[in-house]
Amino acid sequence: MVHKVDAIRSLFKGQYNKATEDKIDWKDGHTTTDEENSQIDAEFIRLQSEDVVIQKRIKEYGTAKEQLEYIVENGVDAFVTKQNQIKLENPK
Repeated sequence: MVHKVDAIRSLFKGQYNKATEDKIDWKDGHTTTDEENSQIDAEFIRLQSEDVVIQKRIKEYGTAKEQLEYIVENGVDAFVTKQNQIKLENPK
C-alpha cells in the first residue's frame, strides 16, 4: 500500500527533516507551496497505479512454494516464459 509520505520521499528525498501525511518539515524552513502539493498529489497517483500493477503481478506469480513447484513440474524455461507473460500482461 502506498502512502502520501512515499510520494514526498520519492520527490524530495534529503530536502526535509520529517514528513507526515499532512505536514512536511523542510530543512530550509519554507512552507509547502501549492506547486509542491500538486507534484506530491501527482506522484502519489503515479505510485498508487504502479502499486496496483505490482500487486497484480505478485498475485499472478504465486507464492515462492507455488513457483518452485511450477519449476519442478514444468522446468525453468516454462517458468521464465510464464513470468514473462505475466510481465507482458501487467506492464509497469
